[in-house]
Amino acid sequence: MSHRATLHRTRKAAAAVVIAVAAFGLTACQESGTNASPSSSASAAAGSGVSAGAGTAQPSTATPKTNHNTAHRTPSGTAKKSGGRCTNQINYAGDPRSNAEINTIGEQTGHCPAPQKAGKPSGTPKKPGVSCTNQIDYAGDTRSNAEINTIGEQTGYCPPVQHH
Repeated sequence: MSHRATLHRTRKAAAAVVIAVAAFGLTACQESGTNASPSSSASAAAGSGVSAGAGTAQPSTATPKTNHNTAHRTPSGTAKKSGGRCTNQINYAGDPRSNAEINTIGEQTGHCPAPQKAGKPSGTPKKPGVSCTNQIDYAGDTRSNAEINTIGEQTGYCPPVQHH
């Protein structure tokens, strides 16, 4: 199979995923949770003529969990770029929410949420002129040194070590 055909199928698969996510989002808000069936939106996405090639990721058929307190609000924040993650679009350093939670909000609403700042950042106060990775032993932390040091520069606090 040529590179061009593979690229074309990948783009079609990505379009199918976007359609499915949009359909789930519309279904969730359409009837205030009464009789909202994900199967109707899934069949609408399937009937759109978009097909995925073998070996490409398929959208999940599980119903996404939504926080009904926020799912029906008018979206606020920055419009999410198609195919992008909110955490790659906006700097969420110091935000108490996980990257997964932030990106899920962006997928569900189409808008990246505004960064939240915790009262006082957790962690150790950063020493002037010393990077966090030279101040604290981050062995076993899954984040890159650049990410850890950026958090320290932006907040003034070296983040706690995360072991996952």
